[in-house]
Amino acid sequence: MTPYWQKSSYCSEGEACVHISTGPATIQLTESADPTQATLTTTPASFRALLHALKLDKEPARV
Repeated sequence: MTPYWQKSSYCSEGEACVHISTGPATIQLTESADPTQATLTTTPASFRALLHALKLDKEPARV
């Protein structure tokens, strides 16, 4: 099955962009400016954990 790639909503026109393809058991990521067209494949649970960690890093420090 050929993956359906969706461009990140944070990408402006003409810039290198992250593309994502989702399935029931995998999530694939690639970057449009990568000439090797390397693809990162992970599980939904691992991707969710990564997004959670990234969101926590952006929160202001609490005192």
